[in-house]
Amino acid sequence: MPLDRLDSEIVALLVDDARRSYAELGQRVGLSASAVKRRVDRLRAAGAITGFTVRLDPAALGWTVEGYVELYCRNSTAPAVIRAAVDRFPEVVDASTVSGDADAVLRILATDMRHFEQVLEQIGAQPFVARTKSVLVLSPLLRRPSTPPPP
Repeated sequence: MPLDRLDSEIVALLVDDARRSYAELGQRVGLSASAVKRRVDRLRAAGAITGFTVRLDPAALGWTVEGYVELYCRNSTAPAVIRAAVDRFPEVVDASTVSGDADAVLRILATDMRHFEQVLEQIGAQPFVARTKSVLVLSPLLRRPSTPPPP
């Protein structure tokens, strides 16, 4: 759904802090609290806003190892099969099918290297997996939540 300037500003403010009140949002964008609520309700109904959440620091929660794993599948494996297989691992925090040589890329968080290796072994043992290729994150340089493109 296309967002106008006010919708974009409201969404950006909510992305920054989803606990902002409608009154605070309205004050920041020049609308009444009820007008902001109507816009947020409309954005939720249209599926542009799917929920409200918190952002966590993985290291503060004990996830000290982060890696990206490329999955190479045997034959043709449906995305739903890949999703069902990796969904059971809480360590897999992102999974996407991709273009290029790999069939999918996973982002994995683990408590330590042994834990990462165990998860990688379990994923690699899935019947559709031909091989994996992993890289470990040394220093995250930029982490940015999604925001709407400019109107």
